[in-house]
Amino acid sequence: MVLRPDVVIKAIQKVRGRSKNTRVILMTPQGKPFSQAIARKLAQYDKLVFVSGRYEGFDERVRKFVDEEISIGDYVLMGGELPALVIAESVLRNVPGVLGKDESAVGESFSERMLEYPQYTKPETWAVSSKVKGQRSQVAKLRVPKVLLTGHHANIEAWRTAEALKRTQKRRPDLLKEES
Repeated sequence: MVLRPDVVIKAIQKVRGRSKNTRVILMTPQGKPFSQAIARKLAQYDKLVFVSGRYEGFDERVRKFVDEEISIGDYVLMGGELPALVIAESVLRNVPGVLGKDESAVGESFSERMLEYPQYTKPETWAVSSKVKGQRSQVAKLRVPKVLLTGHHANIEAWRTAEALKRTQKRRPDLLKEES
């Protein structure tokens, strides 16, 4: 199935005519990779229009009527509906008031080109036993890092920054490279 250009372009033109601050996005694995920076940029628009193909996609002439082409990864799905939802949720997190407190989106993974620091909750210490075949059960005590229990905000922030850096270096060192 290939979406016809006359149908899709007519729909794009109709939606565009209603609002000046609209961005039309074509969902395609050939588009630029989606990122947190793009999510922040898209949050500035009043309306986003997602053009999502199915199976074989859309007639090539549709590309001339969109503002940008975006991909959510180097793989192919049967349609663009799920990628559009992924982008919509990511963008909405950047719209003031959506999360309740605007500070809620600060310091998360990718907000500063690093992964987020580890998170902990109660109980403070948790004993868990693990049984490996042929061996006795072993008990491990998993603890919340002591610095998080001190209430010393500066020390906690320093720990979070250091842990975020360590985690990023280990799991996603590409994020620490200079932007070109």
